[in-house]
Amino acid sequence: MPPVRHASFAPHVYPDTRLLILGSLPGARSLAERRYYAHPTNQFWRLVGEVIDRPLAAMDYDDRLAALRKARIGLWDAIRTAERRSSSDSEIRGVEAQDLAALVATLPDLRMIAFNGGKAAAIGRRQLPALEGVALVDLPSSSAANTLRFATKAPRWLSLGDALAK
Repeated sequence: MPPVRHASFAPHVYPDTRLLILGSLPGARSLAERRYYAHPTNQFWRLVGEVIDRPLAAMDYDDRLAALRKARIGLWDAIRTAERRSSSDSEIRGVEAQDLAALVATLPDLRMIAFNGGKAAAIGRRQLPALEGVALVDLPSSSAANTLRFATKAPRWLSLGDALAK
């Protein structure tokens, strides 16, 4: 099967966003459903739910996004477009990165940028200028392809709460 060029979604951010979580590029299920982290085995909603103490995985998608908005959490991807044969980050080729610097410049309350997985960190960190007062955090991927158990991933993800504390 030849690689297909895929594009990410629009950012889900607001001017008061404190925490920006960056993935790499939506997988096939997410692209088909036009929803961030749509695959049921992806632990993203469960992990972020632990951070904000809300059962995000049990909510419908619009309620999930509303809960993130209320918690001042933004979502986007480090990659604007890329070619890929499957949903695996290891298959990503021909990357066109997002203009993360331009987005970050519109977020005056930003305290932390978290990268969901190694590919997001590798691409995203290169797009960012030096940011005073903004922590950069590399997280274990929420994808089921990352075979770490939820209990192993959760403590690292819980550190995101530091960006949301008043």
